[in-house]
Amino acid sequence: MESSSGGGSESDRGEEKGIFEYFGWVYHLGINSVGREYCHLRFLLVRGKCVAMYKRDPHQNPDITPIRKGVIGATLVVEELGHRKVNNIGDLYVIRLYSRLDESRKGEIACATAEEAQKWMEAFDHAKQQVEHELSTESSARDKLIQEMEINLLGNRHRVRRYASGLRKLIKIGQGPETLLRRSSKFFGSSDGFEGDNGDAFEAHQWKCVRTMSGIRIFEDVSNHKNGKGVLVKSVGVIDATADAVFEVFLNIERQKRYEWDMLMGDLELVESYDGHYDVVYGTYDPKYLTRWHSKRDFIFSRQWFRAQDGKYTILQFPSIHKKKPPRSGYRRTKINPSTWEIRNLNTPMGSDRPRCLVTHTLEIHSASWYRWKNSQSSTKFEKSVPYALLCQVAGLKEYIGANPAVLQQYATTVVHSQISNTSMSSSEFVDAKVQDEFYDAIAAESLSSDEESDEDKELDKEQRVFTTLDLKRTAAPHLSKELDPHASPITIDVSDMHGSLRKGENEKDTNCWTSPGGEGFMVRGKNYLKDNSKVVGGDPLLKLIAVDWLKVDKSVDRIALHHRSLVQSEAGKNLPFVLVFNLQVPAKPNYSLVIYYASDRPINKDSLLAKFLDGNDMFRDSRFKLIPSIVEGYWMVKRAVGTKACLLGKAVTCKYFRQDNFFEIDVDIGSSSVARSVVGLVMGYVTSLVVDLAILIEAKEESELPEYLLGTVRLNRIKLESAVQLEV
Repeated sequence: MESSSGGGSESDRGEEKGIFEYFGWVYHLGINSVGREYCHLRFLLVRGKCVAMYKRDPHQNPDITPIRKGVIGATLVVEELGHRKVNNIGDLYVIRLYSRLDESRKGEIACATAEEAQKWMEAFDHAKQQVEHELSTESSARDKLIQEMEINLLGNRHRVRRYASGLRKLIKIGQGPETLLRRSSKFFGSSDGFEGDNGDAFEAHQWKCVRTMSGIRIFEDVSNHKNGKGVLVKSVGVIDATADAVFEVFLNIERQKRYEWDMLMGDLELVESYDGHYDVVYGTYDPKYLTRWHSKRDFIFSRQWFRAQDGKYTILQFPSIHKKKPPRSGYRRTKINPSTWEIRNLNTPMGSDRPRCLVTHTLEIHSASWYRWKNSQSSTKFEKSVPYALLCQVAGLKEYIGANPAVLQQYATTVVHSQISNTSMSSSEFVDAKVQDEFYDAIAAESLSSDEESDEDKELDKEQRVFTTLDLKRTAAPHLSKELDPHASPITIDVSDMHGSLRKGENEKDTNCWTSPGGEGFMVRGKNYLKDNSKVVGGDPLLKLIAVDWLKVDKSVDRIALHHRSLVQSEAGKNLPFVLVFNLQVPAKPNYSLVIYYASDRPINKDSLLAKFLDGNDMFRDSRFKLIPSIVEGYWMVKRAVGTKACLLGKAVTCKYFRQDNFFEIDVDIGSSSVARSVVGLVMGYVTSLVVDLAILIEAKEESELPEYLLGTVRLNRIKLESAVQLEV
């Protein structure tokens, strides 16, 4: 990826001087007129809000015209579908683009690595921000955008005029077509959209290092809090490679490569793959390498993975069964320990450009020999067990990658360099909005040209810095009074007058209920966050939790506050100065809605950050609304899957916003993301044993907005699915 800056001419509009350009090779996926799937290598260029697709690099072929082009609209949704086996090319990471208003208008592109896919998602997000900027600065921008959408892509290609001759950033994603499949690019720079790597809620684990071996550390959870019947242990190591490269190596089941680092899972076979983020794998091993018993063993396990907004990979491994792999004659079926992998990039040391990542493998062990091994310096029976072989996998990865530079070259990265923007492209450059439809139409539509389907077709140092500046006795104590109208007299909110379908708990041991946990379990950005990345303990929430509805619905329901059974429509609800309705739409069979109601005792201050959020457009809201999850009690695997990191919900799933009278509703469609669906699916399987804390807040990005404060919190105590009340729409 490359970036460049250059000035525009005096006649350029001021906002055009901040336009970004992204470009690189991708695969365009689709189905042609006769129903045959195609996968064409294409050069994709995103400039400002405009997008174009070429057969060849327009920088090297300045006279070439785009075969597809369009604009990014405010309703564009970009979803990462995970990896998919495509034709004879192999596994690619697929991105779907569609309209929030009409999901039938969609298209797909694919990249070689998850990192490239993430960069393209950022590119499209940046383009949406460009649209937001235009809508906020130009009175005629909305009408012009509508005109752009109405141009027919299937007609004759339009002449495209110069657009933004002075580009501020030029960013190249990926390598050339000859190395696209196994090469990626990385942008080394600030990730201002992401938090640190420490998590934003406190965890109950207390890890103690009990052994070091082969450059890795072995930890045991010595906390009194029990998460399972066994003991939790983890192996931790730093590997000199990017998280993306390690992830690709780990996921690869090619036998010859796994033989070089994995003494247990060398012989693997893919049984079935689902939705790009989940697969089932069958494996065999000869236990003579681990024990004196020479009979062969086999095993089946599932792998579920996802990439967080900060670039961290989480991989869950569960023992499994599958009808395609029944018990095999001559083999003894072995149950592989449930485990999780976490792979995240570390800050690059000063004066070095060598990438590093932290790899953590956590598993649950049910073995008495573990205690003898951790306290003994001599060989024990544990060293011949499956859990020991699993713990050694991090060391194997570390040594394998360190001894094979070719592995890093295979997933090579391109470092950013500054250069003056080259604006020599003529016919392929953009200007006004005289481009056709929104881009999902452009990549979904079949081209009229017959030749399109031809063959030419972020950390250990940062973590330490954050926690050394974090005083756990400090709390986020902003003057919350500035968020509410200081001239209005506060009212008394009596929760007993507010009724939801889920009852309020009497104490922490109560089940199938909700309570209000306060903000002590969460961390938010402190007053000096922009200077030292320090976070502080969350203080009391601004809004009061008044009720929770746990509903069963036939299909997802938006604007649920308008339903006659909603608390907002009750007499007590109508008398509140302000109500925030947080509607979590849970995909399942049947579907569920968790509706959380928060209220203020005074109206919102018109000059507050909250008012700015309420009055802002959807793009601003998507870029600011955050959720912090925390599994307080429950199965450790679910804890690792959910994590404790703040998530910008609008960047991860589809969020819809609705304001009317005295309330503001946020509808969160969890089913709009395959990753979110898979995580929630795991949570729903254990929900009756889980105690879940949630906190919502608006992200502070400017010094005047710091410190952050919590809008509201809720604790859900061991919810029973069958207690959901049917909502008739």
